[in-house]
Amino acid sequence: MPGIHGPSDYSREPPRHPSLKINAKEPFNAEPTRSDLISSYITPVDFFYKRNHGPIPVVDDIERYSVSVCGLIENSNELFMKDIWKLPKYTVTATLQCAGNRRTAMSKSRTVKGVGWDISAIGNAVWGGAKLADVLKLVGIPYLTSITQSGGKHVEFVSIDKCKEEKGGPYKASIPLSQATNPEADVLLAYEMNGEPLNRDHGYPLRVVVPGVIGARSVKWLDSINIIAEECQGFFVQKDYKMFPPTVNWDNINWSTRRPQMDFPVQCAICSLEDVSVVKHGKITIKGYAVSGGGRGIERVDISIDGGKTWVEATRYQRTGIPYIADDASSDKWAWVFFEAEANIPQSAEIVAKAVDIAANVQPESIDSIWNLRGILNTSWHRVQVRVGQANL
Repeated sequence: MPGIHGPSDYSREPPRHPSLKINAKEPFNAEPTRSDLISSYITPVDFFYKRNHGPIPVVDDIERYSVSVCGLIENSNELFMKDIWKLPKYTVTATLQCAGNRRTAMSKSRTVKGVGWDISAIGNAVWGGAKLADVLKLVGIPYLTSITQSGGKHVEFVSIDKCKEEKGGPYKASIPLSQATNPEADVLLAYEMNGEPLNRDHGYPLRVVVPGVIGARSVKWLDSINIIAEECQGFFVQKDYKMFPPTVNWDNINWSTRRPQMDFPVQCAICSLEDVSVVKHGKITIKGYAVSGGGRGIERVDISIDGGKTWVEATRYQRTGIPYIADDASSDKWAWVFFEAEANIPQSAEIVAKAVDIAANVQPESIDSIWNLRGILNTSWHRVQVRVGQANL
């Protein structure tokens, strides 16, 4: 698409909300405060975490913007926005989470490499757009195809975004063709977020949303879609976002021994308290989010006020006043769940939260058991310290 993109440099960054916690300025990476994050079930665009690998691209001419679909298929095609707008529009409520969410806590165990995130590199939005399965049908790939006649097994998304990890080339990632062509997987080419056109931070004019999968696969600022035989060979699929055991370090790492991370594990975090909080009196409300990858619902959230010796079950909900039932038609399959519990705090306490999903997956107790050199997927029990005292101490 020559000529339609304005210059991508840091001088043309969009405005952002002043309350965001900035973890890196160039490229811009930021997350909301904990209390802002759980102020509403649908995360306002301003408070949705910003994850970037380079300057925010500028698309100036929406009329000339297009996405090419090519590779191991019979008919290559070039789709303009008007073509995508003509397809049936779906809205999917889905939580995206950076694989590095809670990395800062993991680095306290042993240093890891990557942007330092607290617990808010996550957000829940209503995405609007065309299903990728419908887009691929336009180029002759039927629903539920796992391999094309020419041997295509993966769908690669290439961004307009340029990043240093790709030596100045575009950001890219891929998902299996079987997932891309499954309408039930709800993979979108999204042009709306919370009922408004995407803003520049979140991929204007068109991005991929892959529900239930780490955010790194939901490519923003889409440039092209390639049907390929093997997984994407880009940096972020082959040499990043893989889960290594705690014994692997930068001297003995062999990237090819691990599969690229896709689904994220069960996760929860307490958002109504900071890591260390002083409260005025003994009774407090403990609130936060819980979510699991792959569309697995949340079966339970357990809260302890004695560091994990005894537990009570929190209430769960997606919408206030409506009890959440995992796997029920009334629940948002791809979205987080809020939890809430009340507790009387002794003079001081370690409050712990852990979630269990419908497959009975449970968060691991310690960071040390899941420590990895890239600091991804810290899903260990979330712990905060609370003591009763004068709030101004």
